[in-house]
Order: sequence, then C-alpha cells, then structure tokens
Amino acid sequence: MTDEPFATWPLFGLRLRCGGTTLRPVRERDLAHLAAIQPDDYEHDPRVEVLPWMDVRQHRTRLVHQEYWRSMGTWSPASWCLGFAVEHEGAVVGVQSIEADDYPSLRTVDSGSWLVPGVRGRGIGVAMRTAVLGLAFDHLAARAAITSAVRDNHASLGVSRHLGYQDNGVSLTASGSGVVELVHLRLTAEEWRASGRGADVDVDGLEQCLRWFGVAPADE
Repeated sequence: MTDEPFATWPLFGLRLRCGGTTLRPVRERDLAHLAAIQPDDYEHDPRVEVLPWMDVRQHRTRLVHQEYWRSMGTWSPASWCLGFAVEHEGAVVGVQSIEADDYPSLRTVDSGSWLVPGVRGRGIGVAMRTAVLGLAFDHLAARAAITSAVRDNHASLGVSRHLGYQDNGVSLTASGSGVVELVHLRLTAEEWRASGRGADVDVDGLEQCLRWFGVAPADE
C-alpha cells in the first residue's frame, strides 16, 4: 500500500547516505525524542522570545517543535529549510539541516547541525555535512554553500574547514550571553567538485522532490 504522506509530501522519502551515516527528513513523530536528546550546548536563535512561565528545558522543547512546524508550514520552492534526522548504528544521534532563500536565483544553501556528545569526534559531523553538500551541489545545482558559527565553536568551524570552506567575513549578533562574534565561511561548487567528496554520497528518492527544491527535473 502506498505511504500517503510520501505521495503528498515526497520529501519524507528522501534519503542521504555517507559512510555509515544515514540522513532522513525529520517527521513530527521524531520531535519529542529530538527534544529529549538535543544537547544543552546547541544554541537556538537567541532572538526568539522566552516565555516567562517556561523553564529552560520547556523553552528548548518548544523551539524544537515550532522550528519544525515553521519550516514545513512555510515551505516553498523558492525558500525552504529541511531538517534531517541523523542515524548512526541504528540510533538517531543528531540533526543536520539545509536551507535556502530565493534558491532559483541565488543557488546558495546554508546549513546547521547538532550531535549528541557521546558520538562526537568519530567523523559523523563530517559525514552528515558531506551528505547535504552532496545533495546541494551534485543534485540541486547549488553554486555555493555558506555557514556560520560563533568563534569558540571549534567543532563546527573544524568541520567546515575540513570540507574546504573558506573564510567569508565576521559579524556581531546578540545572544543570551551578550554580543558574540560570528565567523562566516563559504564553499563554491568548483571547490566542492575539485575535492571529489561527492563520490562518498548516495541520494535516494530525490526525483519526485526536485520541484519542491525549485529545481526542474532533467526531462523538462
């Protein structure tokens, strides 16, 4: 029998694989578990209103749900954000997102991610970022990928530089702990192709999703 959600929302059928890591789109049934395992050092958008009757854990749980609902409810082929549940050795260990604004014109993607502490330092952060870069550059015709991290987020910056991103300036932003400096990085399609990393990525279930990403199928 056909899975009805896949028929009406084909993005749920998308799968990315890199090494022993599999990425699948987050679904609503994942949200409670993701909220429970999301590490405390992952910083949500500091501009989001803190509701005074919620403690820190309730606030973070609310944001996990609302960020998912917002991305699904506002999706368009021009501007989109897709969060992937990251699976390693049969367990969900994190989230990797990829997003774009005005994608048909700019062909630029941004990314964000988090991993549970117990699996850090094992190459999973590199694998999950490689997977979404392979999707963007090799299947969605992206021209560039950008990313940002606070200066002391050495893990995120290390993954980016390992994959060939180049420094692209700095900026200041407000956070719950005050003003912080964001480091911006950028990777071009030419740099990605020269790295040869696309050969490490397998993508399944994409054909029916292309229009949802603002990309015309090859037969059009």
